Amino acid sequence: MRIATWNVNSLKARMEAVELWLDRVRPDILLMQETKLSDADAPVMPFAMHGYELVHHGEGRWNGVAIATKVGAEDVVTNFGDGQVRDSSAGAAVAVGEDDFDPSDEARMLSAVCGGIRVVALYAPNGRVVGSPFYEGKLRWFRRVDRWLAETRSPTESLLLAGDYNVTPADEDVWDPVAAHGGTHVSEPEREALARLRAWGLVDTYRAVNEAPGRFSWWDYRAGMFHRNEGMRIDLLYATEPVAGRVIWAEIDRQARKGPPTPSDHAPVVIDLDEPGHPFDPGWSGALERIAARTKPRSRR
Repeated sequence: MRIATWNVNSLKARMEAVELWLDRVRPDILLMQETKLSDADAPVMPFAMHGYELVHHGEGRWNGVAIATKVGAEDVVTNFGDGQVRDSSAGAAVAVGEDDFDPSDEARMLSAVCGGIRVVALYAPNGRVVGSPFYEGKLRWFRRVDRWLAETRSPTESLLLAGDYNVTPADEDVWDPVAAHGGTHVSEPEREALARLRAWGLVDTYRAVNEAPGRFSWWDYRAGMFHRNEGMRIDLLYATEPVAGRVIWAEIDRQARKGPPTPSDHAPVVIDLDEPGHPFDPGWSGALERIAARTKPRSRR
């Protein structure tokens, strides 16, 4: 079974790229984040034409998570079972100030049982600036994940929490830990949130089978950052041992970040369970050497 996670950064804007990618990589399950669609606008038919059932949990023009599956979807859970989300569709009152920011009422969590595995699509808040109410809201959201696991799940079940965590697990997961020091995505409280998930019983499935350096899943759109490989590994697939023990291969599809069509600023992360999936070129061969050559400091005469 092949499972992937991808922050598509607007499913409407990226649908052509997603369809091409599905044909190229052929995942059995794709968990998506930042769809930026309401449930009524979810592209159910295009996914069905590629053989996928689409389960979507959205709120309009912000956030949104989805699961595309070829192996069925049962027992769907949204927002940790807490109910409805705020409507942020066009014309809705969406102005949220720092003082009342609460990510728990946003479409950031969707779960279903697919192919015998409870998969969870997660889209963690960005946090914006360390110490801000948005950052504190991000930490509260991670504690909500902790509570859901403690109250409803078990480390012995087949469980996969995949998505855009907006946190790097360690310094090797960021292009320059010194340059990023003190900012969001690399702060100790955020990394402690990931450490709590691992302590509960989750395994970083990518790192379990792939220790290659310089592999990132997000690069800012600003000029040159992708070409210089100044990125972060923030798109993660954390799984319990019954799933992690089945992972035989993992890779980040750098090729999908290139375009055309216009790409997301995130690349898909793919794992194979039990046996290899359809072969594809993730685009890393020779890339790091070319990046190093472009960024090598010029000698002074």
